[in-house]
This record gives sequence, structure tokens and C-alpha cells, in this order.
Amino acid sequence: MNRWGVVSTIKAPSDDILAFVAHYLDIGAAHLWIYLDDDAPEAMAALKAHPQVSVTRTRKAYWQNRLGKRPPMHQHRQTFNAEHAYDRSNGVVDWLLHCDVDEFLWPQTSVTTLLEAAPKTCLVARVRPSEALSSEGLSETDPTLTWFKAFIPSWKQRREIVAEIYPTFGDFIKGGFLSHVAGKIFIRTGQPDMRIRIHNAVQNDVNNPGQIELDGAELLHVHTTGWSHWSEVFAYRHHKGSYRADLGAARPKDQGGMNLHELFGHLAQEPDGLRAFFEEVCLATPELRARLESHGMLRSYRLDLEAKRQKHFPNNR
Repeated sequence: MNRWGVVSTIKAPSDDILAFVAHYLDIGAAHLWIYLDDDAPEAMAALKAHPQVSVTRTRKAYWQNRLGKRPPMHQHRQTFNAEHAYDRSNGVVDWLLHCDVDEFLWPQTSVTTLLEAAPKTCLVARVRPSEALSSEGLSETDPTLTWFKAFIPSWKQRREIVAEIYPTFGDFIKGGFLSHVAGKIFIRTGQPDMRIRIHNAVQNDVNNPGQIELDGAELLHVHTTGWSHWSEVFAYRHHKGSYRADLGAARPKDQGGMNLHELFGHLAQEPDGLRAFFEEVCLATPELRARLESHGMLRSYRLDLEAKRQKHFPNNR
């Protein structure tokens, strides 16, 4: 039996935290390790009472006792907490998935079945992402569905496909995604000297030992729910997150490329520049859906997160 669990460092409203946990309980997670990066009293109380959840509020004393001070970058806090959970996971679960509160594993069969197929030499199983499109303001779409753009494998024609789907901004977005194309990983527990990163794991200087692609599952990444949400989180992501300055570009600079940090800096100076980008890349218009569908890259799913939250946390309505 391949029991599996999840670790996540989260700064989000209580309802979002509980919906995330409920989704993973619903698809068979044996245990979750949740590290709250900010106060969420309702979620804290509900998770503390759940037998399949270990929840930690990472206040000042938590960091002082372990590192001397709180790491300023959230990525460093995430990886530290992931390793903290990994050290406690052996004997509880056989595999540990490290992911974020807006990432939802979507398997075609049971996760246990997928992991059982991994060879014994495999210590890392990678799940590729699909990125959510917004239906905000689109009256012709089913409100119970979320549309997604699928991961394009590393084919030679990936760049051409992206350029066809996104005619204005395709040259600037890796694989057509605003966020990562690397996905997230399951790590086999109980392995010595395992260091966990955001998208990778390292053991004795070997990156992702025995890695396989976990076919039969997607990581549904709800990077944005709409223009209002994207605008609200834009400044943080541009400064510290997915669009920060130190991330690479989709195309080399000597070929005219620029990373998202630079692109968004330019677009922010133009009237409606950022809005034009959002509407081409993130909005599930009939035109974008048709272009994605023509390349076999359109997906739609009913996440039913609120129903799952009420099922697993009925006292938190």
C-alpha cells in the first residue's frame, strides 16, 4: 500500500485553507502537514481537531527556535517547512507531495494506484500542471466549471504552438503559462539526506533521483480567479513571487526575449497594457478556448471545493 500525504505552507483565508485540505482528504490523502504563515484562527481550530492533519502556526518563536529568525523569502519558508514535515512523515505516509494552496491534484485513478506503479528506484514522481483560466464576466460559460490550459510537453514545436494560441504575448510566456511549467513532486519518504526545493529534490548532490513523470494526474493550478484577483496580488508577485526579476525568460534576451518581470514593467506604463495581457492569456473567451481546443490543450473540471469543504469540515460553514 502506497500511503501518501501533502505538505503546504499557506497564507490564505480560512475558507480557502479548509477547501484545500478537504480536496486532498477527498482524493485519498492519508495525512496533511499544514504550516500557517499567518493567523487563520478558524482554520487552525478546525485542522487541529482533524485526526489526519498536523497543523503548525509558524510564529516568531517557531523560526527563532529553528533558524534564529524568520526567512524573509516565502520560498525559503516553504522549503524549510517541507523538510520539517518530511522528517516526520516516515511511517505515516510512503510519499509526500509538496504543493501550494492554489494547486489541486487531479488524478484519473486513485493516487495510490499511480504511485504503486513507480519502480523501487524512483524517489521522485513529478506531476505536471494545468493552469486555470478565468471565466469572470463571461456569461456563456458554466459557472460550475473551471477551464484550464494544459501542459505542453517539451516538443520541438512548443514555441510555435504557444505563438499560435497567444499571438501577441506568446513569445514571453513559457509553455503558455503565467506560472511554472515544472509542476510539483511526490518524494518517497524515509530517504536519507533528502533536501526539498520548490520544484525539485536533491539527495547527495543528485537532482530528483530516479524521477518519473506521474502520468494519469494533473496539478490544477488556480493561479488566478479573475482580473480583480490578479490585480490584487500583482504587486507581490511582481516583487517577490512568480513574476520576480530573477526568473528566466521564455526566449533568450539576445533573441529579443524578456522575462515576465520586465514585460509587466513595460505593460504597466501603457494604458490598459496589463489588462490586454490578462484578456489574451488568462480569460476563457470563446476565441482562446477554440485555439486551445485546436491543439488539444483545453481542459474543464468541476472542482466543487465548497462542497468538499462542507463535507469534511461541516462545522465550519
